[in-house]
Amino acid sequence: MRKSDVTMRDIYLARQMIASFAKRTPLIHSPWLTEQSGGSVYLKLENLQETGSFKIRGATNKLLNLPLEVRERGTITVSSGNHGRALSYVARRLGVRAVVCLSEAVPEVKREAIQKLGADIIIHGRTYDEALDYASRMEEERGLTMIHPFDDPFVIAGQGTIGLELLENLPEIDTVVVPLSGGGLLAGIALALKSASAGIRTVGVSMERGPAMVESLRAGKVVDVVEEPTIADALAGGLGPNFYTFNMIQKYVDETVLVSEEEIAEAMAFALEKHRLVVEGGGAVGIAALLHHKVKEVGSNTAVVLSGSNVDTYLLLQIARTHRSTRAALTGG
Repeated sequence: MRKSDVTMRDIYLARQMIASFAKRTPLIHSPWLTEQSGGSVYLKLENLQETGSFKIRGATNKLLNLPLEVRERGTITVSSGNHGRALSYVARRLGVRAVVCLSEAVPEVKREAIQKLGADIIIHGRTYDEALDYASRMEEERGLTMIHPFDDPFVIAGQGTIGLELLENLPEIDTVVVPLSGGGLLAGIALALKSASAGIRTVGVSMERGPAMVESLRAGKVVDVVEEPTIADALAGGLGPNFYTFNMIQKYVDETVLVSEEEIAEAMAFALEKHRLVVEGGGAVGIAALLHHKVKEVGSNTAVVLSGSNVDTYLLLQIARTHRSTRAALTGG
């Protein structure tokens, strides 16, 4: 694939490529969010993927598009957790070595899941960006191939297959609400939906603490942000040297919104109680945006992508207990 915008053809090719690795996830109706929003709201359950997040789509597409001789030399990545787990899973099935660089901020539950899949884990630095710098040096020193978590055309095309599924399951879709970090997920989905109809509204949601893409969009260029502790740990980290996602988000995304730590926790509790769904903080930001009326225009048929489920069980149960009264007030019981 050339260094240019990802195309719809790339997304269709990705769908064929990843079919035996990534699930076609359900799209379910949410009567409670529908009542809150005034239009029909549906949840895209990427939290039910094999490795607990959408990341398996992009990681699979990238690995399967590598020449065999390149795969045999081994791969390396940097991750806030979910991409590393996805890469490790696919690499094990293909018999490919995977090295995953994580920062000290990555939760233990995500580290353990990656380790169980047989990847070589390196913990380096306090932030995602420090781990990225180290991984880049390791790539050159050891002759490994970097599998970037978001800023890669094959990865973006893989995530864009979610957009195809949304169009097929909900042809009347007029709004999509998607977690936003490095932008690979939203860039791919937005391209697919905007290619079908320019009128479909695309909304990215980030946490208030260190939202790198949102701050970069405001500045009109990629900027560094201070990485802060957040319950939405999957969305943490900077954009690094960026060749694809920043420009695609600028081109295809209509709105970005921020949600607080408290609002994210309420959304996680909502998903567990109302839908019996385990959703991690980064995966629940879209629900948070709708519960707290952050999205300017919610259409008649809105899809919210729940991007992951990799959260410590004790933490989730603690959140559910703490936010019971607030959640009841928001959702009418």
